[in-house]
Amino acid sequence: MTQSAEVQRKRHLHELNIFHDVAKALTSSLNLDSILQTIMEKVAEYFKPDTWSLLMADDAKDELYFAIAVGDAADTLKAVRLKMGEGIAGWVARHGEPLIVPDVYNDPRFAKRIDEMTKWKTRSIICMPLKSRQRVLGVIQLINVSMGQFEENEMFFLQALCDYAAIAIENARSVEKIQELTITDDCTGLYNARHLYKTLEAEVYRSARFGYEFTVLFIDLDRFKMVNDTYGHLIGSKLLAEIGYAVKSHLRLIDYAFRYGGDEFVILLPQTSKESATVVARRLLEYFRKTMWLKGDGLNLNVRASFGLASYPEDAKSAHEIIRQADEMMYVVKNSTRDNIGIAQQGLLK
Repeated sequence: MTQSAEVQRKRHLHELNIFHDVAKALTSSLNLDSILQTIMEKVAEYFKPDTWSLLMADDAKDELYFAIAVGDAADTLKAVRLKMGEGIAGWVARHGEPLIVPDVYNDPRFAKRIDEMTKWKTRSIICMPLKSRQRVLGVIQLINVSMGQFEENEMFFLQALCDYAAIAIENARSVEKIQELTITDDCTGLYNARHLYKTLEAEVYRSARFGYEFTVLFIDLDRFKMVNDTYGHLIGSKLLAEIGYAVKSHLRLIDYAFRYGGDEFVILLPQTSKESATVVARRLLEYFRKTMWLKGDGLNLNVRASFGLASYPEDAKSAHEIIRQADEMMYVVKNSTRDNIGIAQQGLLK
């Protein structure tokens, strides 16, 4: 066997080993970061760039951000964003085509500001789009690869690795969507009752461990059946969706809102005392009293609500018990005045 044939054989063996490692990562894990890290490490092992990065597309902002970056400037790059079309990577993301630039200073698309921020000295860039169904999900960027060794076979190999990365991203997003569907209520977009108990169990454990309080609000709409009977179930569903959105908009980022079922809602307020939660409940009660719903449909409905409130650990020490206590207090309101707040161990709000 000639020397060049032996070099070729070793290279093919190296490529096969890399494909095997990447395929194993794809099939053994659903953790996107872990899979992409493996792919990028294999890219670096094979092509030996000075530095490399993986940029992901943020479609909402029409930007690219550095999901993975290697080197001394990695921390700096975490805060850097490129507009679609900006720089070599931005051009590749915009056009969905690979780009090999042997001398960046002869290419007007090169964004010098990144080098200025990172103190890199970029000479060449190989930039590949990660595409799925004609949509660019991200870009792999290799800096200062030896261009003398980068030929058609290397391009094909790099493209195959990029395809693997795109598959990993698409799979992870599909799993994320499926998980989201299993815990989300279709009508309101809030979390569903199945997710409520999982979240409550976690909150009980966390609060017991760190000595926190938390409070649960149980909300039942007053005379909601009349809306369905008068206007139909389609209008009833639109009303629930509008109320769900409004309730969530009144909460902090750390709070949770659930549709418990029918016209019942549950709010979980982590690290919140009974006194502070009563302020939140009172604010929501007043909001229901003054709000006219479904104005866009020309209905201007005023729907009131009955609230039940219970706190951990004062009123209950388990997920099911705290829901039962809040539910019971809601029924105390429901069976008396309606349009009020019932507080565990305190009774109706005066």
